[in-house]
Amino acid sequence: MTKAKTFKYSAIRATQGKGSHVFSFAAKAEDVLAFADIDRVGRDSDGTLRGFQRHQIAPHIKEIRDYLAREDAILPNPIVVAFIEGVKVKAGRDGLARIEIDIAKGKPGFVVDGQQRLTALSGLPSSKFQVFVSMLICKDYNELRQQFVLINNTRPLPKALIYELLPTVEGLPQRFTARSFAASLVDALNYDERSSLHGLIHQHTNPKGIIRDTALQKIIMNSASDGAVREFVNEADYVGQSFELFSNFFGAVREIFASEWEGMTPKTSRLVHGAGIVGMGYVMELLYSRTGARTKDGFKNGLALLKGKTAWTSGEWRLSESDVRPWNGIQNTPSDIDVLTNYLVRELKRAIRAQSRVAA
Repeated sequence: MTKAKTFKYSAIRATQGKGSHVFSFAAKAEDVLAFADIDRVGRDSDGTLRGFQRHQIAPHIKEIRDYLAREDAILPNPIVVAFIEGVKVKAGRDGLARIEIDIAKGKPGFVVDGQQRLTALSGLPSSKFQVFVSMLICKDYNELRQQFVLINNTRPLPKALIYELLPTVEGLPQRFTARSFAASLVDALNYDERSSLHGLIHQHTNPKGIIRDTALQKIIMNSASDGAVREFVNEADYVGQSFELFSNFFGAVREIFASEWEGMTPKTSRLVHGAGIVGMGYVMELLYSRTGARTKDGFKNGLALLKGKTAWTSGEWRLSESDVRPWNGIQNTPSDIDVLTNYLVRELKRAIRAQSRVAA
């Protein structure tokens, strides 16, 4: 840690609201930590709220640190720091300014945004990495906390858009890998004319689609983790085989349950609803593992066993002796998805066993 008592920076000034300015300058991460504090939220013994920053998220910090340790790391996002005192600004020409930060009495600044990035940088051995600092000067602590709320309450990018972008981005952290493969396969299923789901998947770039891309991504990730797709990974054309598997399965679904699929929306049919799609993903896995189904005809033979046991558009779901619901009583919640999945898998297993006994 540097022993300097005063930090001096050349900055650019942006004039914004009435009497308000924002200053931007570059500084080493260790210096930012020397003049700015991360004031974590908590309560005093009398219950009074203090601080405002959330606690550290260790996995998130590690993920950022792993990326920043790379030689080609770039961090364009600024660290936002606010001051109430301890800073002097000398205005210059053409929007320039000279910043002096005095730390003789302690850290005068407060990190308003970017604490996880800053914490990640603090664990790196190199002290050369600089970050941009956006500096605010507040009249009191209340205004400082107000700025924290406003800055951190902006609307994030839609997850659907982020997921759709994943297949086009390389070098992302490990946690994106499974999602990236699933998103890439969903793209193929949606835009390849050979797919049984061609044009039917709702994506940021295809808002007219009826089937949620996130539901399909979920069953693809499940399959890649512990299902059919996992078995394809060691084969040369595992992406093509995965595409064929899902296209064949949903092609069979469309034919066996045609009246509950064609022209329907999630509001009119639970088959194209998020819960139905995820539940049917487990049906696909069961048919693949129990009957070896991979072709559309193979899946049709298995799906036919569920005819008369579902209530996709009308009637009742007899999920158990104590759980009977109207057809639209299934919601897209984890608990309802589990209940529906267990019902579909249980009924299909019974039908397969019964079919086997008849054949024997």
